[in-house]
Amino acid sequence: MAKSSKKTISKKPQLSGDSSAMKNFEERLERLELLGEKIRKADIPLDEALKAFEEGIKLARTLEKDLEKIDSRIEILMNDSEACEEEPPELELFDTEN
Repeated sequence: MAKSSKKTISKKPQLSGDSSAMKNFEERLERLELLGEKIRKADIPLDEALKAFEEGIKLARTLEKDLEKIDSRIEILMNDSEACEEEPPELELFDTEN
């Protein structure tokens, strides 16, 4: 009998839209912070410190690119909201009237 070789690929369910991107950003930022803590330990071997440093640099660069994209989106949203000043959005969340 021939056995069928099926590979089972398990994927974590991803959230749709911006919340998924934000979660990934936050996870990468947390990882960068952990790497920084690891490097600061006095008892870490040099090769581990170097690997952690390299990973940290890569993470920092991707996070910087993400922040640039976020900054661009905010700029677009701010410019768009300035164009609609005749009709400001209602922010019920911040209303103090009951």
